[in-house]
Amino acid sequence: MSELVIKNLHVSIEDKEILKGLDLTVRQGEIHAIMGPNGTGKSTLAYTLMGHPSYTVTEGEVWFKGQNVLEMEPDERSRLGLFLAFQYPVAIPGVTVANFLRTALNARRRAVNPEDKGIPIPEFRKALKERMELLKMESSFAGRYLNDGFSGGEKKRAEILQMATLKPEIAILDETDSGLDIDALRIVSEGVNALSGPGLGVLVITHYQRLLNYIKPHFVHIMLDGRIVESGGPDLALHLEEHGYDWVREKYENGVSA
Repeated sequence: MSELVIKNLHVSIEDKEILKGLDLTVRQGEIHAIMGPNGTGKSTLAYTLMGHPSYTVTEGEVWFKGQNVLEMEPDERSRLGLFLAFQYPVAIPGVTVANFLRTALNARRRAVNPEDKGIPIPEFRKALKERMELLKMESSFAGRYLNDGFSGGEKKRAEILQMATLKPEIAILDETDSGLDIDALRIVSEGVNALSGPGLGVLVITHYQRLLNYIKPHFVHIMLDGRIVESGGPDLALHLEEHGYDWVREKYENGVSA
């Protein structure tokens, strides 16, 4: 069973420290949710794990499948089995969803074998059709330009389709619920649930309990000031929904001062 292990992670951006000693382990088959107010470092964690060049790791370790992730380029991390669904996916006019996914698959294959001629088109079409049916997506979606003119819900569904195609072992969902109405949220969540299972670990980053009504986490973590300060089961998210963050801030601040 693969596991992503984060130890004492410190991260800065433009000389400002954002993550201040974060520890977390996510295993295949587990669903973890990270919650916290704006500015606590949730998205910084997601981008750091995938190797965004603007984020500088000043201390700590990240291990996945026995390898030091921090020494790898973003594409190497992806090939190892990590995946990030962006909060704000970028539009790529002129590149269809299908062509983008086929290019991504072929890049992975050629990284393993430079002589690989790429996935045959009939094989790819069959696989893509199966995944789109699993995610309850219309076939016409594959022929549209990636995220160009997409609604918020369509952009997030395209991210989940990428996840279904690339088949990661650990997926990080950075505020996938951002900007979604209830119907879009339900559809995207159903897609995540359809892919979840013993072969996939999921790290869900969110502000709100409402996403966790659809994607049921095994573990919930609260971030404050660049650290995970409280962990528990699904009831912890319900407690946050009812009481907000003041109680955990007070508990954390008292603990620090003690």
